[in-house]
This record gives sequence, structure tokens and C-alpha cells, in this order.
Amino acid sequence: MSVHVLLGLQWGDEGKGKVVDFLAPRFDVIARFQGGPNAGHTLKFGGNEHVLHQIPAGIFHSHIQNIIGSGMVLDICVFKKEIEELKKKGVDCTQNLFLSKKAHLILPSHQALDEAREKAKGKNKIGSTKKGIGPTYQDKIGRQGLRVGDILDPNFESRYRALVDRHCQILQDLGVSFEKEQKEKEFFEAVAFVRQFQFTDSEYLISDAIQSQKKILAEGAQGSLLDVDFGSYPFVTSSNTIATGACTGLGVAPKYIGEVFGIFKAYCTRVGRGPFPTEEDNEIGQKLREIGNEFGATTGRERRCGWLDLPALKYAIMLNGVTQLFMMKADVLSDFEEVKVCTHYELSDGTKTDRMPFDLNASEIKPIYKTFKGWGELEVGYSFEDFPSAFQEYLSFIEEEVQTPITIVSIGPDRTQTIEKGEFVLA
Repeated sequence: MSVHVLLGLQWGDEGKGKVVDFLAPRFDVIARFQGGPNAGHTLKFGGNEHVLHQIPAGIFHSHIQNIIGSGMVLDICVFKKEIEELKKKGVDCTQNLFLSKKAHLILPSHQALDEAREKAKGKNKIGSTKKGIGPTYQDKIGRQGLRVGDILDPNFESRYRALVDRHCQILQDLGVSFEKEQKEKEFFEAVAFVRQFQFTDSEYLISDAIQSQKKILAEGAQGSLLDVDFGSYPFVTSSNTIATGACTGLGVAPKYIGEVFGIFKAYCTRVGRGPFPTEEDNEIGQKLREIGNEFGATTGRERRCGWLDLPALKYAIMLNGVTQLFMMKADVLSDFEEVKVCTHYELSDGTKTDRMPFDLNASEIKPIYKTFKGWGELEVGYSFEDFPSAFQEYLSFIEEEVQTPITIVSIGPDRTQTIEKGEFVLA
């Protein structure tokens, strides 16, 4: 049995949470493979909204094993609050949630470092969520981090103190004082709380699931254009958000990867700084923001908005080996009489390209657009064949340009507002 991968193809916020929730009943295992509390996966069903930051989106289904994988960085204080909120909604996570022993821990001092370093950058700040993600991954790469499994070590507290002392020295050099007493109290309360959950060698758990022919979904966070290696560096996250991150973040051999589901919005958004060639910093962008409710689920920040960018989408499809595309928020464009799609970039030297330039941050890029007629309202109950002809033209053009089928279209936030194409494949 294969491990199917689901990930975002833009700068995050594509709607991954909704799709995972929609597909979840078809899977036995759902595993997060990278990121941390900087992710916010929003699910809407039964008239209620649920936002998950670190917990896999299959948690609402008792038959699913939900795994926090080795590639994640875990804030156990946020984790504790998430679990308590889920408990209020009648969800018992102790039975079907598994924590990789190899996932790294975000300490309170990591958050202090993140905030201090971002502040020190001044006008050159990158737009960090200040959740401690970057410093935690730095300690991981620097081979001095603490992992979930270390909580079981009788010497855990002394190891914690040694690492925090190093962090405090850095903070002192930055001229920042770290008031750690209350934060450490909350942290160690969370340590005690987390011990009730099932710690696991998740690579073996997933391998056993593969051999048992279970259906497995690897759930990505952020978006492909924020990948630390292939995104718009340095305005990126600190992990590998592309499909290969599922292999390294879960311990899955590449031969077991099956379908790669790529999620994208019918337009583009971005939170924080960084290049955004199709951004509409005007009334069009504001209209997209208001209709699409484009505010970060984690930070609450306004998202920058603009038209769909095909060179960027092609790039993400290539990097991930995407086999099926899921278009989200098509309904947001229903109020527009005209809809634009960027097909190429015009560079500062006058050349045209449909490829992502290395110096995307520094280049003066002019998007070249193709304009489509608006399609009006998209209603629940439609099949792909029922879509307005203008919308079918939009879908067909994108499929032809990127050479990848669109098999799911979302026309609203609720589970019921999700339309599958007849050829949708889940092997």
C-alpha cells in the first residue's frame, strides 16, 4: 500500500485542513511530517469551525491513527491547549494520537530567541510567526536539540537547563532579558500532561501500516513556495514543505509514495514579507481579502492577495511530482466580472519566461496575464459537467497549461461544498 501525500502548492493557507478532513474517512493513518504551531489548518463542519495547529486533521475520526511525525517541531504548551479544546468538543485524543519520539521540542526560550532575532533584523525582518520554529530547527541541525522521547529521560530537566542556559547567553548578547519563570512553569506542566500520550517510533508504526495494507495520508503544512531549499529564500519556513519532506519527516522510502495531491487556491495569497509577482495591492486585493476572509488562522494577520500565478504553480507541481490538483476557494472569484491568470513573467531585461528565476526577490518582474470572463455563483449539488461554461474554460486552461488534472474543486468552506471529478483517483 502507498503513502499518499497532500500538500500546498503556493505560500501556504491553501485550504489543506478542509481537504484532509474531507478525505479522512478514506484513510487509516494520517501523519504530519513537518512544521509546527506556525501552521493553522481550518476545518468547518456541522456549523462549527475548528483550527488545528499541530494535531493531524484526522483527529475527529476515531478509527484513524493520527501521527505527529519526526520532522515536526512540537510546542507542548500549544499542544496541551489544543487537546483541552478538543476534549471540550468530545474528542478523546489519547487513543488515536501518536507522538514520534524523534520530533523536536520547542522550548519557551526558542520563542524568545525567535522574537529577539526578528526584532533585531529591523526593516529586513522576514515575517516570522515568532513561534520558535526557526530556532528549534537550528538546534536540531546543530545537534543540540531536545526531542519528545527525551521527556522520558530521568535527566531531562538538567538537559533542558543546559540548553536554556545557552539560549539565555545568546539573548543577553542581543540585549534581551528572558523572564522565564512563568513560561517554564507552563512548560513543565505541559511535560507532565504529554506523558499520558502514546510515544512511538513513528517510522516503524508507518512501516507496519504499509505492510498491513493500510491507507496512509501524509499531511503537509505551509506551502511549497516556502520550502527552505526551493522556496523564495530567505522568506521561507525552516523545513522541507515539498513531497520529499514526507520521506524524511516520516521515515518513508520514496518507493512507497503514491498519489501526490497538490492544493492551490483559484487565486494567490501570501502572509508576511517576500516576493509576490501577482499581488494586487489595491481594491482588487482588498476585495479578494474580504470575500475570501483572508486572515491568518495562526497569526490573524491580513493576507496579501493577487491573481493565480501559473509559473509558480508549474514550478511547485514539478518539484512535488503532483498527480492530482485540488482547486480551493473558486467561489471567492464568483463576484468578479473578469478573472486574470499570470501565464509568464517579463523580466527586467525584457525577456519572457514561465520559469521561476533564482533572484525572484531582487528581480523586477512584470506578470503577463490572460483574462477570463467571470462565471457567477457556484452551487452545491453541481458536478463538474454542471459548472458554468466560463468556469469550465478556466479549469481546462489551467489543466492544459500545467499538464495535471484538477480532480477536486471547493466552492465553500463546509465539507459539503466540495466537488469531486469522476476520474478522482485514490489507489
